[in-house]
Amino acid sequence: MADRRQEILDAALALADERGLAAVSMRAVAERTGVTPMALYPQVGSKAELLDGMLERLLTELVPPAAAPAADADGGDWRVRLRTLAHAFRKLAHGHPWAATLLFSRPSVTPDAARVVDLLYTNLLAAGVPPSEVPRVERLVSTYMIGYVASEVGGRFASGSLNPRARRGLAGAIREKALPGHAALARWLEPKVDWDAEFEADLDDLMRLIEAAARQSPA
Repeated sequence: MADRRQEILDAALALADERGLAAVSMRAVAERTGVTPMALYPQVGSKAELLDGMLERLLTELVPPAAAPAADADGGDWRVRLRTLAHAFRKLAHGHPWAATLLFSRPSVTPDAARVVDLLYTNLLAAGVPPSEVPRVERLVSTYMIGYVASEVGGRFASGSLNPRARRGLAGAIREKALPGHAALARWLEPKVDWDAEFEADLDDLMRLIEAAARQSPA
């Protein structure tokens, strides 16, 4: 039974990797595994449960490299652990470009999804964030991680030049200063962006934000 469920989840993941998340349906997965759609339901439940199972499989890839001690038992640094988690998630999302969309649309209801959230909770506590603030800060941190890679793999982060803006008809408006913010920043909008360096700089800012949250008194 467990092996059959894993086979179905493997088929769903392969389908998403090949054709995108929208291509994953009970019928398509059934065809991939050589059974009828009705035969899937005893194994994976509904379409929503199939998506939850896919998410759980992805997060089993994510948790092991990021799971080095969740507290301070070995004197570890919460900053290192959070960076490890962020890099592991970015790598995962680049390997499965549809994963960020799924993470944005599904709550953390499976054990492995909850384990990732728990890693964030324990590391924020280790950073000294007041317990009353940890849930809010966790949502901010996880939304940043998911949002950054979703923007990378989804195409929102285009070339650093003004060319994409020119294709949207904005170049003339920038020259005429109808878009004053763009005009003021034009020289910094032109260069190609080093997304790896920007990711590291953003993580630095995120660490400082967490440190600021740790300094505030509980409400």
